[in-house]
Amino acid sequence: MALIYLSLGSNIDRKYHIGTALDALNEAFGELIISSVYESEAVGFEGDSFYNLVVGVRSSLAVGELSKMLKGIEDQHGRDRTAPKYGSRSLDIDILTVDSNVGVMDGIQIPRDEILKNAFVLLPLAEIAPAACHPQTGLSYQQHWDAFDKVKQKLWPIEFIWRGSNITRGD
Repeated sequence: MALIYLSLGSNIDRKYHIGTALDALNEAFGELIISSVYESEAVGFEGDSFYNLVVGVRSSLAVGELSKMLKGIEDQHGRDRTAPKYGSRSLDIDILTVDSNVGVMDGIQIPRDEILKNAFVLLPLAEIAPAACHPQTGLSYQQHWDAFDKVKQKLWPIEFIWRGSNITRGD
């Protein structure tokens, strides 16, 4: 069973789509490792702010099968696949890492390059896996977050209730 980190984001009916996506992932994989939920300004386009988080799951699915399953969850949440790449999303789920694998797996680049480019991916990943190392750089996610230019992208933790509990950690 591989440890897989996923990035989730939504800027359309955010609470609903993130909450029900967590339900779907919990149903598919069982126990989840869940970061705090962060609100961030849209990156690459003008639009409503996003809710973002990172979720860790354990799975023996091949990356292609996993991707197909995640696209199905996105589709169930009204994901518009004809929308521009940089645009509003009801739900976006991306595979970030699969254990410490590097390379193209079933047509998907692992690890995802967004990890080191976007605060809304790196911070929640560093929160739930601070000592884990990026498989290409060898540096921990916490080290990457410590060195990240925090001025270029604004994000902040928000209270997020899932299954009766606030999943966002306190400061």
